[in-house]
Amino acid sequence: MPKALVRDADGTSWLRRSVAALTDGGCDAVTVVLGARADEARALVPDGVTVVVADEWADGMSASLRAGLAAMDDADAVVLTLVDLPDVTAEVVRRVVAQGAGRATLSRAAYDGRPGHPVVLGRDHWAGVAASATGDQGARPYLAAHDVALVECGDLATGEDRDSR
Repeated sequence: MPKALVRDADGTSWLRRSVAALTDGGCDAVTVVLGARADEARALVPDGVTVVVADEWADGMSASLRAGLAAMDDADAVVLTLVDLPDVTAEVVRRVVAQGAGRATLSRAAYDGRPGHPVVLGRDHWAGVAASATGDQGARPYLAAHDVALVECGDLATGEDRDSR
């Protein structure tokens, strides 16, 4: 099942929880990138949130990343996160964004020194990120090859991803 459709045992939608972390964390606008079963997942997207469909979603996370970046018309930076990070809260997003979100920004949350999400990508990095993203690698190769500011958030969350509810 696509992770955008997963709900916790208490009924909490992973997609809605992630959107709330971004909006409550200070993001002015939120864009959700959907792939498999996009029509079903679209029904979970809150009003006011832009939806982009990654038609080539089967190619992996990189297709979603490229589709999302291509949809950002006039933003100087984007905050990237995933739906399968249950303890990444608005406080984490707020702390990472507080470090800056300009065109040259390249920063990400760290959990006890371990890099994770959310990631802030300034527009100056988008072409390089999109070019280096392949399969399920997303921005990882680009981030590994560049100086990324780590924002310690281990006191707020673990940043651990979940593969099942």
